Amino acid sequence: MPRRMRLSDRNVAGLRTEKSEYTVWDTKVAGLGVRVRPSGHRTFIHLDSGSGSSKRRTFGQTTLMTVKEARARCLGVQSGEAELYSPTACAPLFGEFVAGPWTSECYERQKPSSRRRADSSLTNQLLPVFGGVPLDRIDRHSVHSWFDRCSATAPGGANRTLDVLGQIMNHAKVHGHIETNPASGIRRNPKRKFNRFLSRAEIRRLHYELDRCVAERPSRAAQADIIRLLASTGCRFSEIRTLKWQEVGVAALDLTDSKTGPRTVYLSSKAREIIGQQPRTGSAYVFPSPDSPSRPLGRQQVSLWKLVRRRAGIEDVRLHDLRHTFASYAVMQGIPLPTVARLLGHRQVSMTLRYAHVADREVEAAAERIGTAITAMCEQ
Repeated sequence: MPRRMRLSDRNVAGLRTEKSEYTVWDTKVAGLGVRVRPSGHRTFIHLDSGSGSSKRRTFGQTTLMTVKEARARCLGVQSGEAELYSPTACAPLFGEFVAGPWTSECYERQKPSSRRRADSSLTNQLLPVFGGVPLDRIDRHSVHSWFDRCSATAPGGANRTLDVLGQIMNHAKVHGHIETNPASGIRRNPKRKFNRFLSRAEIRRLHYELDRCVAERPSRAAQADIIRLLASTGCRFSEIRTLKWQEVGVAALDLTDSKTGPRTVYLSSKAREIIGQQPRTGSAYVFPSPDSPSRPLGRQQVSLWKLVRRRAGIEDVRLHDLRHTFASYAVMQGIPLPTVARLLGHRQVSMTLRYAHVADREVEAAAERIGTAITAMCEQ
């Protein structure tokens, strides 16, 4: 016997899963129902029997549409004022596609760092929201709604997760499950503009406070040396934090994995000195966790930075700004941008062009020298 009730957002959310799929029909608007699958996925459906033959179509996921909206759409269809999309083939659920073709054909070919980013995006955002939705039911409106909610608390994370969603939907398009990528063309949240690097006075204060903090508590030495290495190499925080002894050479670091893949980091004498003074404890990592030497120092364990920047009066500076500082002073020393790009591990020089403006004084001075030389030629 058909199940019926007066649907509401509350009782729809409370519908329990069973071993087999079932449908609950609305007692207020004929033809409107909620289909509940064993996976927990719930969708509004419409049964149209007005033309003599019954046609069942899907409206959308209950988490992306209210009962009121579903009723309005149902009435619109019955009056002929709205049309429903009916796919010609049954597309797989987003979660099924991710676990199957996308994982075997895309995910397994990615770098470990890319996998970790994808894992985080899928576990925390994409699978809870879209996991039980057929691929061809994920439209631009639902992606926009999710992106706006996610951006309200984590704009940078929303951007990164949108990239992962875009990759998955592009692969779904290759398989013929969708015609267009609903994540394509969505305006990303603006990134923090590069506008901060340390002055010479700030650099001196930073190193002074690092020395003072270590003198107060010698157990802070490893954290302080990580910060010093970031300033003297321009490396990313993760590259130094997870550095292994097998990657340390005489004059360079041969990183097996970084944001742009394997790369070589050439070391100054100061950087070599910092690495050379690290104790060999039997751990594979240069900076092992004190709690578990088989693992690198955790991100949360580098807590010294907050104290040091407060004491040095540079509370607006992030650890990543030490990389910006390294690049900026390289440019101001007259080092060509392609060389700076290699030092930073940039794949394209266009990434390094962000630092070109810091050498404006040198460019102005060069223009003056050239102008003076040409004027002298004209006067001869």
